[in-house]
Amino acid sequence: MSTIGYESWAVDMADVGPIYPFQGSEVLMVIVGVIFWLVWHRIQFVREGQHLEEARQQALDHERIQRSVERY
Repeated sequence: MSTIGYESWAVDMADVGPIYPFQGSEVLMVIVGVIFWLVWHRIQFVREGQHLEEARQQALDHERIQRSVERY
């Protein structure tokens, strides 16, 4: 099975074009990469927002802060 379109290398190498795998699918790979990048950023944005909200809620727990201060 050939992923580059050549079954035999017994050809004139001057006539050979690109020899990397899956040639012709560059646009599809770029689209998949951009979608992956956007989804990853969205996931990170949501998770960091949740983390910051939890930190904000903990910072507003005055009773816990007061107990911690009084302990020392």
